[in-house]
Amino acid sequence: MCRNSLIYVFIILFASFTWAQTSQAPANPPAESQTNLDKSGQASQQQEQKISPKEAGELFRSVDEILQFASKDTDLPIKHEVKRRLVSRDEVEAYLKKSMAEDKSAKRLQRTELVLKKFGLLPRDFDLQPFLVALLREQVAGYYDAKTKTVNLLDWIDAEQQKPVMAHELTHALQDQSFGLEKWMKVGDIDLDEKKNVTAADIENDEASEAREAVVEGQAMAVLVDYMLEPTGQSLLAAPQVANALTEGMLVGTSDSPEFQKAPVFLREELTFPYRYGLNFEAALLKKGRQRAFAGAFTDPPRTTRQIMQPETYLSGEKIPPMPLPDFNHDFRNYERFDVGAMGEFDVDILIDQYAGTEISKDVYPHWRGGYYYAARPKNDPAAPLAILYVSRWSSPEAAAQFAAIYAKALSKRYKQVREAVDDKAPILNLQTIESLNGTHTWLTEEGSVVIVVQGDTVFVTESLDQPTSEHLEQEVLGVASPQRP
Repeated sequence: MCRNSLIYVFIILFASFTWAQTSQAPANPPAESQTNLDKSGQASQQQEQKISPKEAGELFRSVDEILQFASKDTDLPIKHEVKRRLVSRDEVEAYLKKSMAEDKSAKRLQRTELVLKKFGLLPRDFDLQPFLVALLREQVAGYYDAKTKTVNLLDWIDAEQQKPVMAHELTHALQDQSFGLEKWMKVGDIDLDEKKNVTAADIENDEASEAREAVVEGQAMAVLVDYMLEPTGQSLLAAPQVANALTEGMLVGTSDSPEFQKAPVFLREELTFPYRYGLNFEAALLKKGRQRAFAGAFTDPPRTTRQIMQPETYLSGEKIPPMPLPDFNHDFRNYERFDVGAMGEFDVDILIDQYAGTEISKDVYPHWRGGYYYAARPKNDPAAPLAILYVSRWSSPEAAAQFAAIYAKALSKRYKQVREAVDDKAPILNLQTIESLNGTHTWLTEEGSVVIVVQGDTVFVTESLDQPTSEHLEQEVLGVASPQRP
C-alpha cells in the first residue's frame, strides 16, 4: 500500500525503544518533559534532565568499541570512523518536521492518509502528521543519519541506556559503509503515482522498500540483542526466545509511551513491522550462516512483506506470479488517479487484525497470494468521496471466501449507513454472522455503492465507483460479464 512511503523518511528514527521495555531501569532515569500549569493557567515545560559533559564524553568514546562489536557480529568491515553528535529532543523534532515538510514527502503523506481512512485503517477525523511528530519525538532513542554519516546520540537519555541503542544504530553505519544505505533503499522506493502506465511488474515491486527496510532494521535489532546478551555468553542464534519476547513487547508500549499506546492499530503495526518481523527474518537467516543473514540479505534482498513474515518463502525462492491488471488509464478515464499500489501480505494482516482480531488474522493472512488497489476521484467532482478498486488473490477459493466475509463484515464499522441492495426474492445477509462469502454482493452506503465479488481464488472490490465503471472493471478483471445488479 502507499503506506510504504508513509514512514520511510522517519522510520529509521524509531530506534530500538524496545530496549527500554526489556532492560532494567537505569539507576537515575532521565526525567521526561512534564507539563504543568502556571498561575495564569498556561502550560509550562519543566526543564528536561540532560546527561553531564562527562557522561557525554564517555558515550562518545564508547562509539568505537561498540562499532568493533557490531562489525564482528555482522562480518561487515569498518571502512572509516563514524562521526558522532549529541542532539536535543527539540533538534530531533526539527529534523522530523523538516523531513515531513519536503514537497514530495508531504504529498505522499497526504495521499497515504486519505487512502488509509478509506480502508478504515485510520479514523476519519485523525490528523496524521502532527500525531507522527509527537509519536516519533516520544519514541526516538538515537539515530544514524545516512546523509551526514553521523550517529546522533540523545542528550536526555542516560548514557548506559543508550549503548544497546548505539549497537543498533552503528549497525546502520556499517551497512551504509558497505552498501550505501540511501542508494540501496531508493531501489525499492518508487512512487507509482508518478508513473503514467503502471504495470504488473510495478505492483510486484511495490513492497520492495518495506522489505528492504525490514532487512536494515532486522539486522540492527539482531546486533542489539547480541550486544545485550554478550555478558551472559548467549546470542540471538543460541537464544531465539529472547527475540520472541522482544517482538511481543513492541506492540504494547510502556507507561512512559502514552502516544504510542493511544496510536491506532495500523500505526503501531506499521512502525514496528521492520523491527519485529525484521528481527525474526534475521533469526531465520542466521541459521543458514552469518554471511547469509547480513551481507547476503543486501546482495539478494527480499522483495515482499510475505518473504519477511514467512522467511521460508524467501529461503525457498518461492515465486508468486504477478496479477494481471486492468487498463487503468482507459477504465478510469472519467476519474483523476489519486493513488495506486500493492496490497501485500502485511497489508491484509493489518486489515484483518483491524476488522476481525489478531488470532483470525494469523490464520488468514498466510493464504494471501497477491493484491493491488487503485484510488481515484471523479474528474467533474473533486469533492466526491474517494473511489477504490481492490483486487486480491488467495491460496484457495475457501480462503478467498473467508477474506471476503471479513471484509464485508467490516463495512458497518467503516460506514455510518450500510444497506444491502437485493431484489425482493433474495435474502439479506447478516453481516454479523457470515463466515464465508461467495458470488456478487452490493451494499449501499453514504459514500456510494460497495461491490464485493468472489470468483474462485479472487476477491474483487469496488467502493464509491459509478456502476458502469464498476461493472466494466468486474468483467475485465474476472473475465466474465457481471450479473444484473438490483
